Amino acid sequence: MLFLLTGDVQIGKTRWLENLCASLQAAGTCVAGVVAPGQWVPRPEGQPGGKHGFDGAGRFEKLGIDNVLLPQGERIEFARRRDLAAGGKAFAEGAQAKAAKLGWAISDTAIAQVNAHFATLARQAGITPADNATDTPAAARTEADAHAVAPVGSGASSPVTAGIAAEASPLAQAGIDPSAVAPAAAKATAGTPVTANIIAGETQLAPRAMLVVDELGRLELVRGCGLTNALAILDAGPTPQFPHAIAVVRETLLEEACRRFEPRWGEPIAVGPDDTARELVLETAKTTGNAR
Repeated sequence: MLFLLTGDVQIGKTRWLENLCASLQAAGTCVAGVVAPGQWVPRPEGQPGGKHGFDGAGRFEKLGIDNVLLPQGERIEFARRRDLAAGGKAFAEGAQAKAAKLGWAISDTAIAQVNAHFATLARQAGITPADNATDTPAAARTEADAHAVAPVGSGASSPVTAGIAAEASPLAQAGIDPSAVAPAAAKATAGTPVTANIIAGETQLAPRAMLVVDELGRLELVRGCGLTNALAILDAGPTPQFPHAIAVVRETLLEEACRRFEPRWGEPIAVGPDDTARELVLETAKTTGNAR
């Protein structure tokens, strides 16, 4: 089953998805892929609230976007708001985002890191990666070191996220421990671990995992670049490793996503970040096998 999480901008899709991933893990379903939490700071006193009244009626301002690789929990600085990235020396906008004229400046190196992660997941599912990547490029590793990439919950932060108040995080506001989304230790369920040990530098997934992609945007669905290895997994349709998947797609791209994935998955199910959708995804995972 393919779920497409959609809706307007800044309505809490990623926060909802983080909650869902934690619930899936707790129920015994391995979760693999990427979630993209924002980098938030409190708005200055008296500054007008956001358009959607997100997170406390606009009390927080979004500066950038991280990518958290699941299940291992490695956090990567992925994008910065374009007006903040323009004069920054620590963050270089990549050619892909620049050519697409996106609202966010996205690092090509960060894209390469996330693509390498999805290449690993593709190979474990028996799928040939789009770029056949075998490892994170050396340039990506160098930038990762420079940006102090750290596991979720480690307390470390990159230069951009340094100084961002912990209470400003939507995940923290929801009362969720980020480490619960991608626990480093495996949790046994009916004799089957949610994730196995890391072998030869790669996390070995339990069978019947849920693939999570946050998100598919214009780079992927219109321009055919960006997270191409995530697309390769989804284009293959359901597999024994990934019988189900959930991907975040903007409303403006929902029709294109359905058209692309329907031949292999059947008609995707569009959901919003609400309790009904949460129960539907959890029940779908439960009927597949590992979940309790």
